[in-house]
Amino acid sequence: MHAIEILQIQDPAPFQNQLTILFNDCIESGASIGFLAPTQPHEVADYLEQLNKQVLSNQKNLFIAIQNKQVVGSVQLSLTEKKNGQHRAEVEKLMVMSSYRKQGIATLLLKTLETCAIDLNVQLLVLDTRLGDVSEQLYLKQGFTRAGVIPHFALSSDGQYSATAIYYKMMNSAIIAS
Repeated sequence: MHAIEILQIQDPAPFQNQLTILFNDCIESGASIGFLAPTQPHEVADYLEQLNKQVLSNQKNLFIAIQNKQVVGSVQLSLTEKKNGQHRAEVEKLMVMSSYRKQGIATLLLKTLETCAIDLNVQLLVLDTRLGDVSEQLYLKQGFTRAGVIPHFALSSDGQYSATAIYYKMMNSAIIAS
């Protein structure tokens, strides 16, 4: 087994093909990442084009996990542009290829994202995930707190509505959650 390398990507374009494979794998395996299976050929490409612009304009930070020279996971840190929210950021689209799960890749991605958040003076991380998803255990283990649940939040590929759980993590213990 080769080591996992986590990289912060400044230009996603060279990784577009491998990111497309990652997205499609995760979508097909039921991940709730904003797409419904089966996707149309242009959907992921359009999303990745937008992501490329956001990374290049410093609106998002993109991290990828590499093993055997292949992208096997990724996560995004989305920065808030609102003046009253520049202390917070959102964790988005934490994904690991289905054949590479249960190796600690998601944990490595999340820890790298948190280090970057601290470097950017982000004091609060927020995220949402499908209620009951395996990712909930990861977020709890990494110190996130569930703030609540919103019913019927997202449509699944099977036509059912799923609730989402909202999580947060204070990055600076001097800040007191209200």
